[in-house]
Amino acid sequence: MPQDQIQSLTIEKLGSEPIELKRAGAKWSITEPGALPADQDAVSSLVSTFASLNADKLLEDKATALDQYGLTKPSLSVTATKRDGKTVKLLVGDETPTNSGSYAELAGDPRVFIVASYNKTALDKGENDLRDKRLLTFDSEKLSRAELTARKETIEFGRDKNQWQILKPKPMRANQSAVEDLVRSLGDAKMELSATDDEKKDLSAFNAGKPVATAKVTDVAGTQELQVRKNKDDYYARSSTVPGAYKVLSSVGSSMDKSLDDFRNKKLFDFGFVDPEKIEIHDGAKSYFLTRSGSDWWSNGTKMDESSVSTLVADLRDLTATEFPESGFTTSSLDVTVTSDSGKRVEKVLIAKSGDRYIAKRENEPTLYELNASAITDMQKAAADVKPAPPPAPAAAPKKK
Repeated sequence: MPQDQIQSLTIEKLGSEPIELKRAGAKWSITEPGALPADQDAVSSLVSTFASLNADKLLEDKATALDQYGLTKPSLSVTATKRDGKTVKLLVGDETPTNSGSYAELAGDPRVFIVASYNKTALDKGENDLRDKRLLTFDSEKLSRAELTARKETIEFGRDKNQWQILKPKPMRANQSAVEDLVRSLGDAKMELSATDDEKKDLSAFNAGKPVATAKVTDVAGTQELQVRKNKDDYYARSSTVPGAYKVLSSVGSSMDKSLDDFRNKKLFDFGFVDPEKIEIHDGAKSYFLTRSGSDWWSNGTKMDESSVSTLVADLRDLTATEFPESGFTTSSLDVTVTSDSGKRVEKVLIAKSGDRYIAKRENEPTLYELNASAITDMQKAAADVKPAPPPAPAAAPKKK
């Protein structure tokens, strides 16, 4: 049966209310026993299994005693309604003696088949298996804002194309991976449901819990909010997109229980793993000028040793803040300018010594970065150790005949 011909599915199990799924366009929803958004992947898998179902074995051509197969009162039945209004109903009865399959028949067909156990498992789904368990349904590709309130502070992030920036409490460079991990965790936040779940109990546990964090995300469709609380050792969440409160994985709570510093970019330079085109260093009376052409580095017309320059680039790339002090920057004694991205990114860093500490700032930015003294020493040594490239080996003399 072509999968795209199926417009609705009804699953009936002994002792349970029927579950009805209907398709509108390409989207499935649960309509019975109550209206709920459906997990599109889970329903598509169910429909695919039903549409492509094959029997492992034909047991009888014209069965008369269906009781022996458990097909008089089948434990499971799945009815598909096609676009033309016709229906196909599969009845699944007892398991075979070897437990490798189950007896089955199609309504109106006298034959009895055996279907594999894994096919029955794929069809034997409950409401919790098929409902959309996501607590937030934003489109991560179209996300423009995110806000996190945790540890008594509110952090707002803005995205321009694929670049995140901290907007509040004040503009700051953001750690892209940290913000993306937060967004990913919010998108993956799901209800932890079981067959015995009591939604009233979960709501009570949420209301009695200690607030952990609240997140808001904004895409083209609007803003959604997720509140997370901890009750004893468990986390519970309440979303603006679905009624009620639900138990969630502890990873949801831990991903939101973050401070501002967890999301700040601690790297002094943004050029990352892309090789820069220019490096200019002024260290007291010493100055260094390096320019890259292709894979070669040059200084004042002299080709430089690639290995020694690579060490310097690595040390610059690794300069990382240990803290973000509010003060301590005086007069810079060391200035470093790195040009990358085909000249589009020029980063100038000023570094001052304050007692035993080194305090740095990026030009035209208010943030201060405290750096390890050893990191500065290593960088200064790497700059001093940059040397000219060795002369090319002389060409071998031609062999005498």
